[in-house]
Amino acid sequence: MKQNFEECMARLLEHEGGYVNLAADPGGETNYGVTRAVYEQYVGRQVMDGEMKGLTHDDVYPIYKENYWDRLRADDLPSGVDWSCFDWGVNSGTSRAAKALQRIVGVEQDGGIGPMTLQAVAEVEPTEIIEQMHHMRDKFYRELSTFDTFGRGWIRRNDETKEQALNLIG
Repeated sequence: MKQNFEECMARLLEHEGGYVNLAADPGGETNYGVTRAVYEQYVGRQVMDGEMKGLTHDDVYPIYKENYWDRLRADDLPSGVDWSCFDWGVNSGTSRAAKALQRIVGVEQDGGIGPMTLQAVAEVEPTEIIEQMHHMRDKFYRELSTFDTFGRGWIRRNDETKEQALNLIG
């Protein structure tokens, strides 16, 4: 349908920031939003101490493209809906984002975006999907045990994603 990956990646990297290693973060050591565990799985080996600090945009682009964008079939989603799903998928898992999308459009919530989901998405206004996804994501964050620590940032990110997604609608 279209290719918004580059624009969405630029926005994602703004949300994710650089290197962090906070004890309170269940994701642990992270750079550009990629956790050590995800990076180790992607490269197929244990990562050496200090290696995460040296990651570049070029190191993480293929991870985001294959593990998140492509898994969510974002190229097949309407503009704006692609960004809403991609950002939530990165932040909370592709299955959670896909199931939210499926719930919104009224199909089986199996966490995999296939032909039935895409057909149902095509029958719902992108604005409605983005608004509902924003609401569901907000509710999800507020129920997490780590909301007191990270909630303000999650809510800001969710609000920004919604506004950006609505602006992507053609």
